[in-house]
Amino acid sequence: MVSIRVCVAPALSLLAAVFCTPSTADEPRREIRFAVAAQFPPFQSRNQHDQLVGLNIDLGNALCQQLSVRCTWVDQVLMESFPALEGRRFDAIMGMAPTSRRRQWVNFTDTLYPFTTRLVGRKASGLMPTLQSLRGKRVGVLLGSNREAFARIKWAPAGVIIKSFWLNDELARSLVAGHIDATLQGTVEIRKALLDTAQGQDFDFLGPVVSAELLGDGAAIAVRKPDTALRQDLNRALEQLRQSGEYQRIVQPYNLNEPPSDQ
Repeated sequence: MVSIRVCVAPALSLLAAVFCTPSTADEPRREIRFAVAAQFPPFQSRNQHDQLVGLNIDLGNALCQQLSVRCTWVDQVLMESFPALEGRRFDAIMGMAPTSRRRQWVNFTDTLYPFTTRLVGRKASGLMPTLQSLRGKRVGVLLGSNREAFARIKWAPAGVIIKSFWLNDELARSLVAGHIDATLQGTVEIRKALLDTAQGQDFDFLGPVVSAELLGDGAAIAVRKPDTALRQDLNRALEQLRQSGEYQRIVQPYNLNEPPSDQ
């Protein structure tokens, strides 16, 4: 896990800023500290050399370059580290789905890229993303993800058994082994972890796209509510990357626009 020098104040304290030395309004920004949770390939993970890689890393580095600032990456256990953000351990959280629940804590930039959520299981299972179909079934989700929040709030009270996993690879192995019956996943993530592999030939997307406000339909960057200047800078840099074609060059290899499989 990346280690950075932080202020002495406790992360949970709203008074942390008192013990830090923030830049003044007139002082140019020299660095953006992005928080990520490196267990969500292909968006963010670590390679064999323990380096952070993925779409969110590539986009973050490009935004920093556009703004002529240094990028510092802070690897978190969980994505939704709002107390640590408020405590100024980092400046922004990279690649989160803006939802009304999260907007109570933070503000978001413009959308970085869209995503869709699908139920995945064995082709022959006949399962669908409905309470009637999933009642009594075991559904795997990634710990700390917006899909976990959705499943625990909407499905668990109706008798769906929710199993949380740290890593996509662990979740995929559990699905193949029959320890869970299905998984609620982003289409890009589950393709890489299972569907586009030799072990994934018996599995596919089940039913239609699952849409809900709790899930969101795109990723953005979360910033502290008072940090309007940082939000505006990131939005401006993102628009400049789109206009120059650099955004398209970064995103294209990740096949975000690849249509999902249908039954």
